[in-house]
Amino acid sequence: MPTLSEYETWLTTEKGDPRGYIQPEKLDELWFHTGTNCNLRCPFCLEGSKPGDNRIEEISYAEAVRFIDEARDMEVKKFSFTGGEPFINRDFIRILDYALDYADCLVLTNATEPLMNRFAEILPLRDKQHSLNLRVSLDHPDPHLHDKMRGKGNFAKALRTLSRLHTAGFGVSIARLMSAGENSEEADKYYTPWLDEAGVPSDITIIKFPDFYRPGAMPEVPQITETCMTRFLNARQRSEFMCNFSKMVVKKNGIPGVFACTLVDDDDAYNLAPTLKEAMNVRVMLRHHRCYSCFAYGASCSEK
Repeated sequence: MPTLSEYETWLTTEKGDPRGYIQPEKLDELWFHTGTNCNLRCPFCLEGSKPGDNRIEEISYAEAVRFIDEARDMEVKKFSFTGGEPFINRDFIRILDYALDYADCLVLTNATEPLMNRFAEILPLRDKQHSLNLRVSLDHPDPHLHDKMRGKGNFAKALRTLSRLHTAGFGVSIARLMSAGENSEEADKYYTPWLDEAGVPSDITIIKFPDFYRPGAMPEVPQITETCMTRFLNARQRSEFMCNFSKMVVKKNGIPGVFACTLVDDDDAYNLAPTLKEAMNVRVMLRHHRCYSCFAYGASCSEK
């Protein structure tokens, strides 16, 4: 929760207007941050992930199970996992194995060596009660632009792994970066030849992300007021904000906490509570600059 010095700007904008907010309604999706350790060093990464990074610490099996059990009692519909690169986390396969007993799971991955090296370990997960889906990062349909940020040859590795996942029977989707002023429907079509090459249906889900900037960045964006939320958005649009139906477990300083959503873990004011039940009762004030991406572009990490 915000400190006393932050509390005024938590509730009001710089002009003193009541700040826009979301009052969570239900927990449909619980995210876990598996840690910011990653095998890649992407300069645009919204988490600032890189080899050996520990800004967000690896969550353990025992810690994850506690939240999975609580979420199950709250009738959660999906568990999702992000990083860093989740497959670097030593306990990750055990965590997935446990979570898949209770709900479908989504994993965000760069689909390079960490996943490739553990591919045999995930194959038995096909037999679990619920389905495992993996979202592969393919930032650009131009392999040269993708590799410029992620390293030479990583587009080909990710595409090859995407194909292997689909062939093995897992659900797959991809994530990409948005370009300024793009026609998103047309931009998605540039992936069709690559999906055809991989033997993956061209109508798979493609999640598009604007530039979220790196952790701790302070870009100037319009501030969201209560009036903005009611004048420009209807009730259905407000209900689609991730903080309305999801939360993320994040471990810092050795202690897991429940953050408002996947995009605000660089601001500890959004560490709402130590339990899911408590966190769902906390009104989420739309103060973070990434909240504006949700307001203006409908940005979401969810595939709901």
